[in-house]
Amino acid sequence: MRSSTLDVPAPPTRLVADWERDISLRLGLESGDVEALPLARARARWPDYRHCVQAVSDWTRTLGLREVLTSCDVALMACRGAKYHHDGAHYGGAAFCNLFLSEDKDLDLHFPSTGHRIPLTRGTAVIFDTGQPHAVIERRSSGFHAADFPPGHDCTQVFLTWELPIEDAHVGHALRIAFDIDPSTALQLYEEQVWLNGAPASVCPASGRWRQAA
Repeated sequence: MRSSTLDVPAPPTRLVADWERDISLRLGLESGDVEALPLARARARWPDYRHCVQAVSDWTRTLGLREVLTSCDVALMACRGAKYHHDGAHYGGAAFCNLFLSEDKDLDLHFPSTGHRIPLTRGTAVIFDTGQPHAVIERRSSGFHAADFPPGHDCTQVFLTWELPIEDAHVGHALRIAFDIDPSTALQLYEEQVWLNGAPASVCPASGRWRQAA
């Protein structure tokens, strides 16, 4: 996992208000939900969008990733906290690169397996392996609790996210990933999975601890 705080301008007030309406009326985010916002519409009303992308691109170059960001898919996301989860079942071939756009709302991005806890504020940038359990939790909390995100409380975070190809040698090197490949097992699977101790694994949404998949 790699992180930094980048100097990016605040999104326009009208755009933030547009996001808040979408989150409230269209997405109806509940505690722990993560959903997509319309990026194309946002870009049309976001003069500094290119500046944000350039800041992330410049940062990733300092990590040795060269031009990998320019060829990757990007999405605009919103979350109202996030339960502990991993994304390896759907994005096992990727690492995520996230740029958080909201102001500091006393929330942290927590990786329980490594102990990393990153305060989320405007400009927070993070690259991480999608198979790594993570959550967005209240800063003074030791885990995810839905009660920390009550209705009417301003606790949403908006962020840009890129999917970086995990097979790119520069991405693997930047994240210090050592691949442990089991070809005989992989040939028997029809979808991406995360295994632990020889069996499919899932993550406890409250604590982030690994457990045997149901």
